[in-house]
Amino acid sequence: MTAAIAGHDGRHDQPMLAIGLRLAAMLMLASTYVCGKLLSDRHVGIAEIVFYRQLFAWPVAAAWLFATMGPAAVKTQRIGMHVSRSILGMIGMILNFGAVALLPLAESTSIAFTMPIFATILSAIVLREHIGIHRWSAVALGFVGVIIMAHPDAQNLASFGVLVALAGAFVTAIISIVLRDLNKSEPAPTIVFWFTTISLPPLGALVLMSGAVHTLEQWPLLVLLGLTGGAAQLLMTFALRFAPVSLVIPMDYSQLVWATAAGWIFWSSWPGPASWAGAAMIAVAGLYIAWREHVRRSAGSVSPDEDRAGRSG
Repeated sequence: MTAAIAGHDGRHDQPMLAIGLRLAAMLMLASTYVCGKLLSDRHVGIAEIVFYRQLFAWPVAAAWLFATMGPAAVKTQRIGMHVSRSILGMIGMILNFGAVALLPLAESTSIAFTMPIFATILSAIVLREHIGIHRWSAVALGFVGVIIMAHPDAQNLASFGVLVALAGAFVTAIISIVLRDLNKSEPAPTIVFWFTTISLPPLGALVLMSGAVHTLEQWPLLVLLGLTGGAAQLLMTFALRFAPVSLVIPMDYSQLVWATAAGWIFWSSWPGPASWAGAAMIAVAGLYIAWREHVRRSAGSVSPDEDRAGRSG
């Protein structure tokens, strides 16, 4: 999840630094999912993957909180909302890592970028925001891209993976709506700290019930999974301190480059023409929605939504 610590106020613009931080964040996020897929290939369960992602990210979240805001930032008057956000976050992470296990990495990453499309739909239904013809057209284009990626002759397992990936993107979009409310009263380090802390006990219980014993080969991947996930959250947030959202968000699509490269290196997987075409449509739709949001914010009609939570947790 990302949200600016203090928001971008334009007083300390360092666009190249912001772009570099965001690109590094996408490398870390892609690395997190590479670790998840490698662990899944080694028969580590999805619940275990999510648990260790949170367990080894917790020190990063705690250090971030205490270093930037001090112990007082742990206090919250909205614990119920944090619990709701954590439940949604756990579901979203299970779905997202499940999609990574079922699909080639480039395809699962591409479909995850339908999140802003779902967020647009939810904004119209839940928040009663006016959605113009431009954004509805982008929504339609994005879903055409998904249909092309899930071509009719796809195998049943791949088709199920597409549904899991779409469900993960949908839950992530719900989280973005919840965080719009949480961000009004809670700073980003507090939100991340409570999400990581609240999610550990139920996930830990699932791991204990499974009785799984991990090998020496699996442990480095489990640790790296959490560290890269935590680093991605920090880097995404810090990027927003040095440049406006409209500048840094397009960098998020660099994750597709890392995912495609990793798929080729680790699994000898290369997207076919349908995957490239569908991914391009989804990317164009997401970027166009982001641009329209920037236009609306420039007109003073809405405040920036600085969250991209569910994909990294």
